[in-house]
Amino acid sequence: MRIGVITFPGTLDDVDAARAVRYAGAEPVALWHGDHDLQGVDAIVVPGGFSYGDYLRAGAIASLAPIMTEVVDAARRGVPVLGICNGFQILCEAGLLPGALVRNAGLHFICRDQRLLVESNATAWTGSLTAGQEIVVPMKNAEGRYVADAATIEQLEGDGRVVFRYVGANPNGALSGIAGISSADGRVVGLMPHPEHAIDTLTGPSTDGLGLFTSVLQLAAPAA
Repeated sequence: MRIGVITFPGTLDDVDAARAVRYAGAEPVALWHGDHDLQGVDAIVVPGGFSYGDYLRAGAIASLAPIMTEVVDAARRGVPVLGICNGFQILCEAGLLPGALVRNAGLHFICRDQRLLVESNATAWTGSLTAGQEIVVPMKNAEGRYVADAATIEQLEGDGRVVFRYVGANPNGALSGIAGISSADGRVVGLMPHPEHAIDTLTGPSTDGLGLFTSVLQLAAPAA
């Protein structure tokens, strides 16, 4: 399976995301923000960082990049897309996921290992995980507070589209403790914490994050 990893000006975690793809057993394919070519990839990762310096609004400028036109079209055709941290912000700005990410409560940058509750394994990126499972992955953000109108939150909860929720004290004031959500078809997932930083105990708090990358590989596996 070939998984594209996008680089924007200011992206920080594309190399880490590509490493996670390799650890999972897939082939990472570098995608450039200024191109209109997805190179025939089977899935896409929109990684974290500070695309375009977070000018205007986090993810807003990146959502208009040429490559995102192709990502939006691909997602609407069912190609799996994972947005991590700034990637989550970009997917919301591009309209692939509802709601928005705004400044953390208290206006502090948060950098810590974070426990997450897996609320749903019925997505392209969580099939290797177990609903109700707790995982530990790093988080690092200043604009990670998920917000949406009451009707959207109700719909996400009712449709089982809250994929990850913060465990313990809510670190950034996200509504309903939401750390990650999915599209209606479960093919697009966005989350603020960083699973690509939890794939090896040498460099991360756990290997829990690897499950997101192995999950998408199941879509390419032949039926038994």
